[in-house]
Amino acid sequence: MESIERTQSCREKLPDIVDSILESCKREEETLTHVNSELLPSKEEVTGLVRLMMELVFPGYFGDKQVDASTLPYYIGDKASELLDRLSLQCEHAIRHECRRTKRSCVHCVEMGKDLAISFLREIPEVRRLAASDVRAAYKGDPAAKSFDEVVFCYPGLLAITVYRLAHVLYTLGAPLLPRIMTEYAHGETAIDIHPGAKIDEEFFIDHGSGVVIGETCEIGKGVTLYQGVTLGALSFAREEDGSIVRGTKRHPTIEDGVVIYSGATILGGSTVIGKNSIIGGNVWMTKSLPEGTTVTISSPDLVYRQRR
Repeated sequence: MESIERTQSCREKLPDIVDSILESCKREEETLTHVNSELLPSKEEVTGLVRLMMELVFPGYFGDKQVDASTLPYYIGDKASELLDRLSLQCEHAIRHECRRTKRSCVHCVEMGKDLAISFLREIPEVRRLAASDVRAAYKGDPAAKSFDEVVFCYPGLLAITVYRLAHVLYTLGAPLLPRIMTEYAHGETAIDIHPGAKIDEEFFIDHGSGVVIGETCEIGKGVTLYQGVTLGALSFAREEDGSIVRGTKRHPTIEDGVVIYSGATILGGSTVIGKNSIIGGNVWMTKSLPEGTTVTISSPDLVYRQRR
């Protein structure tokens, strides 16, 4: 009886609580409330699409079906057809929301969603070429790697890079929201944060990976290796007269071909260029450009030794 009375007492308090939440919705309508608007893309569905995309990039590695040479055409056809339908719908939702947000009429959103999806599918062979080069770079760069299979299955860096490459295609095609949902999913899975707007060439290797940050306007050349905790970030943000951040400028560094950046290093600034085949040592803080073939390290710290008695 006491439990029933307690439940009833709690329920009687609900109307006031609901009213207070509704009042807060009115105060924070622009930032925290999404009503009277178009349906947003589903984060859960986009995450599922990432897994489906991975099955196309690495056929036979993921999923629950065994694939051989005779079934591969059917497998690819089935996955591509499913991806077209599901991605078209999420693209449509994203475009409709963007039209509403920017106060534009949404006349051809269904057609635009389908066009985006088919344009994305056309880029899968190129994504696979880049992913293959990344797998080879990981195997070549890590003596602990026993096989390509181990790299594909086990390396968080490869997962983050592959999802980035898929998201970058959608970003380049102009798809709203979806690219960020994809890379933030990979960020949550791997602790590697790669903005889909970054430009990254082939044979890219992130070893270990946790804590790596690559900003939106970063440019990375061929055959670059990063270790855990590397930040390729912005040095500062220019401001408009009203104090708002200036957007659309080059804020992140350019890393040229063959550069190796060791753990904990931080490289900042849109005008910072690290020349080809340079080596940046662990925990280095860089805000200026380096010529080709430069090695930068910090001085060894003074260590204090005490003998335990």
